[in-house]
Amino acid sequence: MCTVFLLHRPGHAWPVMLAANRDEMLERPWAPPAAHWPDHPDIIGGIDRMAGGTWMAINRYGVVSAVLNRVGSLGPAPGKRSRGELPLIALAGRTAAEAADIVRNLDAGQWRPFNMVVADARGGVFLAGLGSGRAEAQVLPAGLSMVTAHSPNDMNASRIARHLPVWRGARAPDSPADWGDWPALLADTGGNRAEQLCLPAEGGFGTVSSSILALSAWQEWHFRTVQPGQTPFRPVALP
Repeated sequence: MCTVFLLHRPGHAWPVMLAANRDEMLERPWAPPAAHWPDHPDIIGGIDRMAGGTWMAINRYGVVSAVLNRVGSLGPAPGKRSRGELPLIALAGRTAAEAADIVRNLDAGQWRPFNMVVADARGGVFLAGLGSGRAEAQVLPAGLSMVTAHSPNDMNASRIARHLPVWRGARAPDSPADWGDWPALLADTGGNRAEQLCLPAEGGFGTVSSSILALSAWQEWHFRTVQPGQTPFRPVALP
């Protein structure tokens, strides 16, 4: 179960900031964000080397797209396309609104159930693909939202109930030069397994990487690996 936080502050110098942890099978091969796709030269993202897609990416227009599993849908399934295709498909859009429309016009039944967040400096959109029909979309409100395998800000979800109040009370980033409390919060391993934001390795599964992104007239993405060993956040080269 991955996690994405989106902070929307209209009028701020950096109006949209995102933070994310990626949870995955530790044996699944991947590589950090870069220009991995020759047929998508303007997209930067981390690549899943097993299926060729991504969990999070950004395009030259400053649109970010991230995909998450929904409850009970971990892993591939026969006859279904890889959900890692979805961020690449969405990033044909030049705005978050265009990216959301692209996803809403797809047959969601081609993929296992998914959650997505698409965002630009104007704000973010949440999309839920429920395994058939068209994905449902909702604009994320101003302020801080948290998305996991559940609906945004669903306080019935253990991870959201534990962490969303903490994040809302924490010192938010001011700029890419000052990420506030977010780097430390992304590393929080407290609570039981259902609540943990940064999952220690257990049963071959855990949190493998963290990202923090800032969106304005230009973009900044800082990235770190978590397992097999945590590294410092470093900037990603963006187009």
